Amino acid sequence: MRGWWRDLTDLVLPAECGGCGRPRTVLCPECRAVLTAAVPRRVRPAPEPSGLPVVLAAARYADETRALLLAHKERGALALAGPLGTALAGAVRATLGGGRARTGGATVLLVPVPSGRGAVRARGHDPTRRIALAAAGELRRTGTPARVVAVLRQRRPVADQSGLDARQRRANLSGALGVAAAGAGLLGGGPVVLVDDLMTTGASLAEAARALRAVGVGAAVYEGADRERTGERMAAAMEGNTDHTIRAAVIAASPDSLEINRN
Repeated sequence: MRGWWRDLTDLVLPAECGGCGRPRTVLCPECRAVLTAAVPRRVRPAPEPSGLPVVLAAARYADETRALLLAHKERGALALAGPLGTALAGAVRATLGGGRARTGGATVLLVPVPSGRGAVRARGHDPTRRIALAAAGELRRTGTPARVVAVLRQRRPVADQSGLDARQRRANLSGALGVAAAGAGLLGGGPVVLVDDLMTTGASLAEAARALRAVGVGAAVYEGADRERTGERMAAAMEGNTDHTIRAAVIAASPDSLEINRN
């Protein structure tokens, strides 16, 4: 009910730009350009956590982009899900090297990194899943088949990540995520792209990728005995999918992660 009420009020009440505060517009042209005008770029945190897939980001996490993500996530500016989803779709498309032509017409599977249940209750919505749904819609509209497969679950409580350094975040999240009981069977048939709104240290995406690999997705990274143990699960999960690579796409990443790519 709360999410429905917020959706309604976003439509009928006066709005201001979530990025700069300009009145009577949910997102002004200048802030929209900050989100979508740049070419998505690969981002690599330092230190880079083990198992982190290739990550592409649509924008820097600063200024207007930071304000937009916080407005959507923490202040319930739900009308921003559409433009944020468009930015995420651009990053997803870049991870595929293009759209439908690069996937052979297979459906792209967007797997959102889950928020904690307490955070979802407190916010009244699940921001990452909402943006992922908008991104899937944008991809379909522009000719790339896509759907959201929300199969990741938190297996144990984790601490609030704010204030933790990279090492502490990795320890906090280690083993925290898993795939729902029936989830592996939903992950075959197309490229798998982990999606999130933001990457800082990369710990969340690395843990999400580990959870997917544990059920055979992306199992081509396994060696020797590990490959043998996961072979049966891999065959079940990836039937009909010739691309076992796990990719990742985010709307924004910390400026430091972007700076590394200039060296």
